[in-house]
Amino acid sequence: MPNTPFIHRNLPRLLLQARESVMGHTRPSLRSHGLSDQQWRVLRVLGEHAHDSAGVETGRVAKEAFLLGPSLTGVLTRMARDGLIERHRCPQDARRTVVRATALGLAKVQALSQSIEAHYAWMEGQLGKTALQDLYALLDQVIALEGDGPAPAPESTRKKKAAP
Repeated sequence: MPNTPFIHRNLPRLLLQARESVMGHTRPSLRSHGLSDQQWRVLRVLGEHAHDSAGVETGRVAKEAFLLGPSLTGVLTRMARDGLIERHRCPQDARRTVVRATALGLAKVQALSQSIEAHYAWMEGQLGKTALQDLYALLDQVIALEGDGPAPAPESTRKKKAAP
């Protein structure tokens, strides 16, 4: 067995591998609707906020879709060109932009939700309802534990103050 300083498995890599496994089932459906992963994440966010007739500020879309600002700008430009979204200046603050899905964008969300939900149902059947619910709960706990900012350094890696 190789000598390694790691005791635990590589959690970020496992999470990425799990994401890629799930997305491997979703991507063909996305591609058949002419969408990239990033465009789908934006449409999913806008679909979840479709009840908000004022639209969603781009900063919120970036945060919820996990896209950096410059990437989001390009994605939104292509989506507006393709008739999937509308962009407008925020009426309360002209420095901000709000977006919302068009009827075409919402139709894609509706169509894709069918195959995505079918895949989740299949996963539930394979793992069991309780295990899938436990997975969601555990992921929510990890997200809450780590928060939005960097975690503090473990005690063993913090610099010790010199004794007086």
